[in-house]
Amino acid sequence: MEDIFKNNRAWVAEKVKQDPDYFKKLALGQKPRYLFIGCSDSRVPASGISGTQPGEMFVHRNIANVVVHTDLNLLSVLQYAVEVLGVQDVIVCGHYGCGGVHAAMGDQQFGLIDNWLRNIKDVISLHQDELNSITDLETRFRRTVELNVIEQVNNLYKTTIVQNALNAGKPLRLHGLVYDIANGVLKDVKWSTEDFKQYAASYHLPIGTEVEQS
Repeated sequence: MEDIFKNNRAWVAEKVKQDPDYFKKLALGQKPRYLFIGCSDSRVPASGISGTQPGEMFVHRNIANVVVHTDLNLLSVLQYAVEVLGVQDVIVCGHYGCGGVHAAMGDQQFGLIDNWLRNIKDVISLHQDELNSITDLETRFRRTVELNVIEQVNNLYKTTIVQNALNAGKPLRLHGLVYDIANGVLKDVKWSTEDFKQYAASYHLPIGTEVEQS
């Protein structure tokens, strides 16, 4: 822990050197533009990979960046970000080499987390034909990561929070990104409402208002 305190003091000193009022400004409140829903993986720091500063990005993280409609933690973060903070862009960010996705692709039992991984297994089942057609295991793994991001953005779009924001005319944009740990680059998976409409009838969603996308 001593390293953490030492690094903190050095970070504070550097920030104050750059701007003596830096922390006074932060203490006045936050108005982030982005909500980042990412994986808990320690190699994927939201602010680090996006180049954002404190106060610019609201963050929620869990195993494999999953959006579950019964997850009150995520829904509370989403509602606060959209309805109170007024974020304009909501990002679901996965990453290649995701341990959660890899575990979901196999048949090994891990305990409690298996219940969480079933959300990813649902994605695999939904796209089984495409994934089974990919013979190279690494390519299939990477594609599963991408499809998981796309389906989690779909889940995000289904929430009453996002639907109500869109119906109210709020300028809300949804994005699906994948981070490549091997080179540090973010990839846009090009999610759009057109991808989602094939499932819309099953959920009886009001799609009168188009959500903006990247």
